[in-house]
Amino acid sequence: MSEGPAARVGTRGDEGGPAAAVPAPGGIDEGGHHWTFEAIGTQWRITTPDPLPERVRSAVSTVIEDYDRAFSRFREDSLVTRMSRAAGTFELPSCAAELLETYERLGDLTHGAVNPLVGASLVHLGYGPDYRLTPLPGHLPAPAWDEVVSREGSRLTTSTPLTLDVGAVGKGQLVDLVVEEVLSHGVPVVLVDAGGDVAGVGPRRRVGLEDPQDPARVIGVVTSAGGAVCGSSTNRRTWAPGVHHVLDARTGRPVRGVQATWAAAPCAMLADAATTALFFEGPTRVSRALGVDALVLGEDRTAAWSGTGERRWEVFA
Repeated sequence: MSEGPAARVGTRGDEGGPAAAVPAPGGIDEGGHHWTFEAIGTQWRITTPDPLPERVRSAVSTVIEDYDRAFSRFREDSLVTRMSRAAGTFELPSCAAELLETYERLGDLTHGAVNPLVGASLVHLGYGPDYRLTPLPGHLPAPAWDEVVSREGSRLTTSTPLTLDVGAVGKGQLVDLVVEEVLSHGVPVVLVDAGGDVAGVGPRRRVGLEDPQDPARVIGVVTSAGGAVCGSSTNRRTWAPGVHHVLDARTGRPVRGVQATWAAAPCAMLADAATTALFFEGPTRVSRALGVDALVLGEDRTAAWSGTGERRWEVFA
C-alpha cells in the first residue's frame, strides 16, 4: 500500500507518519477516543465519540486482515502471491470489482501510466517481499492489462504469472471499508486515519497539508465536510538514489517533476486514486475526470490546484 505526505488539520505536528489528518480544535479529535494500532505497514488511528467496544474492534481487525490476505504482495499466503506464481483464474473478494474498475478509469485517464500490474516493476527495483532494496539494472515496464488479464467482476483470468500491486487505490478502499464497518455498528461519528489516508463522518474540518520536505510545517489547508483527504509524495518511500514507489507503468521508471499530491473526495478510494493520477495528469483534468478536488506540488515548489467547488484550498507553499 502506498503512503504519502502528511495532510493534517491545523499546524499540529504530533501525528508523525507519512501522512496524517487531524480535525480542527473542538472537533471529534479533540474530545473523542482514539484507537491506535499498526496494520498493513502503517499506523492507524480511529477516533470516535466513545471508546469502541471489543466486538467492534474485532470486526475492524477482521476487515483489515481479510483485505491484506487477499491483496498483499508481501505475504506468502496472499491471493496476490499465488497470482505471481502461476497463471489461472482467481476469485478475488467482491470489493475487487470496484477496485479494478477504478484502476481501469485511471489507466484511461493516464494513458496507461497507472496500472496495477506494476508490482513486478517495483520488485525489479528492489521493493519486493525480500526487501532487497537494491535495484537491478535497467527498468521493467508493466505488461498492458488488457493483453494478459480478462476480468468478470471480481474474477480474474491471467495468461501468465503476474504481480499485482494495488497500492495506488487499495489503502484508500480499505479505509472506506473500515469506516463502513464502524458505522454499521451504530457509531454515528468516526474519523479513520491510516498513515494519512483520512476519511470519516463528522463535523466540517480544516486539513493541513504537510510539507514533504519539512513535517513540522504545512504548505496549505483544505476545508472539507466529511469525505476523505489523501496525499502521496516521492520522498516517503525511497530506497536508492532517484528510486521511489511512484512508477510510470509504461516504462517502469520512477516519475519525475512532481514532489507531492493531495486530493479530497467523497471517499478515500477515489481520493487515493487521484493522488496517483496527479503525478501524470494536471489537477484540472483529474478533478473533472474523477470528481475530486486536487492539488499538485512540483519539484520546483510551484503549486497548482483545481476542484469541484465543494472544498476550498488555501495554499501558501
